[in-house]
Amino acid sequence: MNESGERMTCSDKPPDNSEIAGWIGIEAYEYWKKVTELIDRYYSDIFTPEWLFGGKKHGWSLRYKKSRSFCTFIPEKNRFALLIVFGREERGKVEAIRDELSAETLKEYDDAETYHDGKWVLLSVDTDTVLKDVMCLLSIKRKPKKKGILT
Repeated sequence: MNESGERMTCSDKPPDNSEIAGWIGIEAYEYWKKVTELIDRYYSDIFTPEWLFGGKKHGWSLRYKKSRSFCTFIPEKNRFALLIVFGREERGKVEAIRDELSAETLKEYDDAETYHDGKWVLLSVDTDTVLKDVMCLLSIKRKPKKKGILT
């Protein structure tokens, strides 16, 4: 895959797992797989991930959506970024669990831009702490089908 910049922008076809791993790096790809596995486990049969091409500027992203957006995986050069958009009601729920989130995640949340359709939070998933935060935040977006999401 011939790419330039931070995003995967070759529009021929969506990237496969080996291309993603090569682009974001092996360590980041391990977190990509962990988030995928956790979504599959706790939200089984809810989402059908869909590859979207956002043009040369935004490149490929993998969106999880049912009727509303759940989250979007963004393969960036040497980084796994995850986008979660929180509506007004969801932002209130995030405020209620602030003390459960890491300082790093809180900073990204607080610094994120709020638009008419919600607060767009982009997290680098690169530690187990951020992984735990992501799953906690996703449980605000949609209640998991199974118990024990944070264990």
